[in-house]
Amino acid sequence: MGLIRNFFRATWWDGATFGTAFFSHRHGSAVGKDESGNQYFQHRKDPRRRWVMYEGNNDGSRVPPGWQAWLKGTIDQLPDVELPQRRPFEQPPLANATGTFAAFKPGGALGGQGIRPAATGDYQAWTPE
Repeated sequence: MGLIRNFFRATWWDGATFGTAFFSHRHGSAVGKDESGNQYFQHRKDPRRRWVMYEGNNDGSRVPPGWQAWLKGTIDQLPDVELPQRRPFEQPPLANATGTFAAFKPGGALGGQGIRPAATGDYQAWTPE
């Protein structure tokens, strides 16, 4: 993102504003970057204060599990050092897809595919007498 765009950005949900970037580089030190391009910072005077500057939309579900553990203080060292390597059968984390076309829609839902399965016969509707 260009410097001019960052300077005149008026919304916080579209990435880091100029003030956030200035604060991050002045009071914090960059400690790492994940595969999505998110940058992670730690306060110089108080190492318990940690934060992330998102690359793109500010969505907490875009933070990988290892970095999430580091941000919350569950692990003290960086995820590359503290956590084991990702196993071959593990899938990469996905961002929350709620409200998008990629969201899960069960069969029978209005936006889903297929038709709702018929009742199995073990349910008997209540009728008042």
